[in-house]
Amino acid sequence: MKMKNKFAVVTGSSTGIGRAIALELAKEGAFIALAGRTQDKLLRTKSLIAENGGQAGVFLGDFTKPDSL
Repeated sequence: MKMKNKFAVVTGSSTGIGRAIALELAKEGAFIALAGRTQDKLLRTKSLIAENGGQAGVFLGDFTKPDSL
């Protein structure tokens, strides 16, 4: 996958499959927008990405409730 210098938004990226997808896209060179409901878990994902040389930003909110965004 050619993700270098691309931007990816990954919802549910605080744990599980979402986290795994975010980590893999970051390894491929994408800047990741981490989106989810649990700030401490999102920050952990961001730290894991940074430890591997990637970049990410955190966006807190519940995507099932648009008013929370």
